[in-house]
Amino acid sequence: MNAALLLIPEASLILTGFLLRRYMAWPDAFWVTAEKLVYYILFPALLFNTIVRTRLSLEAAGPAIGVALVAVAAGVLMAHGARLVLRVEPMRFASGVQCAFRFNSYVALAMAERIGGQDGLALAALVVGASVPLCNLVAVYGLARHAGSNVLREIIRNPLIIATLAGLIGNALGLQLPGPLSLTLAKLGAAALALGLIGVGAGMLFEPQERNPPSLHDRLFSVWVLTVKSFALPAVAWWAARHAGLGGMEKSVITLFAAMPTASACYILAARMGGDGPYVARLITWSLLISAVALPFWLAVV
Repeated sequence: MNAALLLIPEASLILTGFLLRRYMAWPDAFWVTAEKLVYYILFPALLFNTIVRTRLSLEAAGPAIGVALVAVAAGVLMAHGARLVLRVEPMRFASGVQCAFRFNSYVALAMAERIGGQDGLALAALVVGASVPLCNLVAVYGLARHAGSNVLREIIRNPLIIATLAGLIGNALGLQLPGPLSLTLAKLGAAALALGLIGVGAGMLFEPQERNPPSLHDRLFSVWVLTVKSFALPAVAWWAARHAGLGGMEKSVITLFAAMPTASACYILAARMGGDGPYVARLITWSLLISAVALPFWLAVV
């Protein structure tokens, strides 16, 4: 029950965005500007500040990080396997496939602290820092390729990748941010969660009459993505954690990390790179709702 209750604030923010977009006569330019603020400033600030101020032993956390990366890689492969049996519109596929292996780091960090205290929080922060570059690289590559963009340029210029790598480098160098700067970044990061999820809710109404409504294969692809994210990927993580001999706390953190609802940044990335934003917004919302059942289930398993 605690896991389900933990998701109520995120669901409430998505609903808030939906209602604001539905009933407030704010122009489209407002929402576009809000997307840019979250994508280029707030989310990067959150990633950089969280990673750079986490002091951990990479040697001690190495096996857990390895298991997490194996799980993410398995999620990528399983998600892309849908192309073998489903005929999904290419840009819709590139937009939605990321929802199968990306994760809501805010919920992950909150649950890790509840399970393992400061040790659990520290482990989850390092797992997030190691996994975000891989997830973003795969997501950006797919969207850039189908949008006809220069893939390498899009990866190099992606603010989420830049912020994550900068945080990892700063962490390795033992960078200590001045107090006022760290506090400023923390406040910017706190705003990222609220505005990002509000943007997800608002995005569900960006195109009330879709020019290209989802086909049967598109809808089956949605089921495929959500099943991989909530059940298949955490099953791989749980199995790998057991065979890697991880301790109870580590196994719990890694399994629940894999079972997290997908990231709200999936919508932001798809919208900013010309993808199918409304389709991704629906996947994110369904992922959040399904996780209210999936997370308690995996919590019982571990």
